[in-house]
Amino acid sequence: MANILIILGNTKTKSFGKALVDSYEKGARAGVHNVRRINLRDLKFDPILWEGLDKPQKLEQGLVEAQKSISWADHLVFEYPNWWMVAPAILKGFIDRTFTSGFAFRYVEGKLMPEKLLKGKSARLLVTMDLPPMGYWLMFGSPGHKMMKRGVLKFCGIKPVRISSFGSLRKSSDEKKAKWLMEVERLGRKAK
Repeated sequence: MANILIILGNTKTKSFGKALVDSYEKGARAGVHNVRRINLRDLKFDPILWEGLDKPQKLEQGLVEAQKSISWADHLVFEYPNWWMVAPAILKGFIDRTFTSGFAFRYVEGKLMPEKLLKGKSARLLVTMDLPPMGYWLMFGSPGHKMMKRGVLKFCGIKPVRISSFGSLRKSSDEKKAKWLMEVERLGRKAK
């Protein structure tokens, strides 16, 4: 049994991304895992780091609760659409505000790399896109995947980070989408 935190980074009220996290959550609950969920569109917070990482910024209550849920979780699941080759602004703002120095990492005097404070956790990225995943990789080098996997999660000690890409969403049949939903439900059951 694992503690799973699902973070829905799609701002649309109806989306295939929401269907993906609903399926993942259904599978996780069937696998008798503990599940919490954050829908970023419902979270009230300022996504901007006004002084960068140089000066701490008071967290809104929703972000305080998000940090508690991140600490509680063994496994983090992020769902988001790929917009302009990367995650949407709301997810980036959430990361900027919650994955803070002293919580997710800590700079250490004399060391090039910071101490990773979120070790022992794993993550799954569920990413929807209009490009086929192979095209995203071949034509653009998967910049959004690299940002999330290497630049954020591994930087804070979270590993392994597994990625499931779903695309081309616009050109996929209902049968293909149903297959993806079943695949994600199986992932949830296994907490992977």
